[in-house]
Amino acid sequence: MTTASSTTDVPAALGEDPAAGLRVVPARHPWRWAATAVVAVLTAMAINALVTNPAWDWGTVRQFLFAPSILNAVGLTLRLTALGILVGFALGTVLAVMRMSASPLLRAVSWTYIWIFRSVPLILQLLFWYNLALLYRAISFGIPFGPGFFAVPTMDLVSPVTAAVLGLALHQAAYAAEVVRSGFLSVDQGQLEAAAALGIPRLRQFRRIQLPQAMRAILPTAGNELIGLVKGTSVVYIMALSELFYQVQVIYTRNGRVIPLLLVAAIWYLALTTVMSIGQFYVERYYARGALRTLPPTPIQRLRASVRAARQRGRTA
Repeated sequence: MTTASSTTDVPAALGEDPAAGLRVVPARHPWRWAATAVVAVLTAMAINALVTNPAWDWGTVRQFLFAPSILNAVGLTLRLTALGILVGFALGTVLAVMRMSASPLLRAVSWTYIWIFRSVPLILQLLFWYNLALLYRAISFGIPFGPGFFAVPTMDLVSPVTAAVLGLALHQAAYAAEVVRSGFLSVDQGQLEAAAALGIPRLRQFRRIQLPQAMRAILPTAGNELIGLVKGTSVVYIMALSELFYQVQVIYTRNGRVIPLLLVAAIWYLALTTVMSIGQFYVERYYARGALRTLPPTPIQRLRASVRAARQRGRTA
């Protein structure tokens, strides 16, 4: 009769760590290093082309980057963006609620509005509001389908700035309605049913259960829409409003410095969208508290972690 011999290692039998004598070899990533080298070379070439090419005319860029006319145009761009965001998302939320309503009339009106304003290009909507006086000489206020109490000339009521805000906001509301509706539909209905069974009031259900979860689905898409609206304000140049793009066109038409003036506009649009992207990151991080065990690190936290890691490597080297 034969018996199987024990296969237990001697170090393990003696209570020692079996991996104590092993040499740890880090994993090799040759293709990662090759891709990093290629991207580094291409980045250096792009920076060199920006710095050394005299056609960029960085002197003119510095001259007009903070010129009073450019700063005023940036201010108008910010005002148009802010009003478009506020009015657009306020109206879009109302349209989203109407779209989810049990009333067939409310659903039909909301769907029709979204269908029309998403189908017609923004530039046509702006021209329509800008030329509203051709359709209606005056806008009267009074009893519906009855006598009017007083009337205001359309040219006095709808100025070019008002027409721009109306066009941007009403166009944005159609997209905002679908963004908000998708966020509310992403919340599991079982949670609301459970909250109702527990006797939680509907307003508290909305504030504490539905809204925080819906915001996590709304914010990424809404952030893209808001950033797109910042750049979309450049379309109002057709109304001769002195926003950023129109003002840049006026300047380079006079002095012929097309490329550096376009670069001025690009830098300002880049700065504005960067600020909005940073704000979007922190708002998304705030509403992610209930979904993630560990919140994503902020850029400052990542920088501190990188500095600590570099110091640790320096000490162990």
